Amino acid sequence: MSFPQRRDIELMQLALRLAERGLNTTTPNPRVGCVLVDAHGAVVGSGWHQRAGQAHAEVRAIEDAGAAAHEATAYVTLEPCSHHGKTGPCCEALIAAGISRLVYAMEDPNPQVAGEGLRRLRAAGIDVLGPLLEDRARELNVGFIKRMEQGLPYIRVKSAMSLDARTAMASGESKWITAPAAREDVQALRARSCALVTGVNSVIHDDPSLTVRLGDDDRQPLRVIVDTHARCPASAQVLEKAGRTVIACSEAATVKTADEREYWRLPEKAGRVSLLHLVKRLADEGCNELLVETGAVLGGAFVAEGLVDEFIVYIAPKLLGSSARPLFEVPIQTMSGNLPLIIKDMRAVGYDWRITAIPDPDS
Repeated sequence: MSFPQRRDIELMQLALRLAERGLNTTTPNPRVGCVLVDAHGAVVGSGWHQRAGQAHAEVRAIEDAGAAAHEATAYVTLEPCSHHGKTGPCCEALIAAGISRLVYAMEDPNPQVAGEGLRRLRAAGIDVLGPLLEDRARELNVGFIKRMEQGLPYIRVKSAMSLDARTAMASGESKWITAPAAREDVQALRARSCALVTGVNSVIHDDPSLTVRLGDDDRQPLRVIVDTHARCPASAQVLEKAGRTVIACSEAATVKTADEREYWRLPEKAGRVSLLHLVKRLADEGCNELLVETGAVLGGAFVAEGLVDEFIVYIAPKLLGSSARPLFEVPIQTMSGNLPLIIKDMRAVGYDWRITAIPDPDS
């Protein structure tokens, strides 16, 4: 029998849909789904990883299947782990459950695993096949993969602009460029992110809350204010909201002794907080995906540093005029110095349009 069969693909698609249920909650762990199927192709158990410290997808599927897990085929979106963390190794749980076959979507990029889970399963006499639908599995965990392989989070920059590519008035005023549907769409981007990054000027001009407002049990991402000289006003509402907020300032910034806010003192680059040091610190904190929501200056700095993995731009059907601020402040002087992008997606969101683009890897 050749691999994969149509049923293999269908069942891995089911496992991937299960993994997506943990999109907003699994950080810093990857999103993983698992399906157990008996010899007749019937699903006997399923599960997905929901939160760090709780049971992994494979264990949930085994518990769901009970005795039917014996001799079953397991479809897992990520190689079963082989190390002890807050929970035990999933490869050992699958071996103990008596599965006969495992189909995986992709290997685990975590150096603590990196093929060891698959090796143990094969050593136990289990038929191991894969990868299957690897591109979809990787897309689901782009941040976890990048953090494991490069020690950096996956960085999205979200911007909203007018049809004439302006993001704020000359005064800094920017509320509201887009309509409510687009702003609601941003909530989903925030919810899946491990951290939200903004600049102190955005805090001063717009006083954003930077919260997730999708339901009663929303996980609030870490909020980071890039504030080289520690100018963030104590009255900023971002400091009062549920969840953790940190202020990333320079090592030379003056902070009052009585100021009890959380500060990260970081090296400077060109008179500003080093963004590379910041994102490395965030990766060390377990952040897989960052969402940068800020103005042209800080957004342009992320672009100039080559740190942006994905651009998400909302375009509103209005004109702000030539004196308004640009999308990014990036000092490009010639056409040959342009930054080529590849548009991955373009769609209407209410009255606005959303473009998703990535840097062209061949440029």
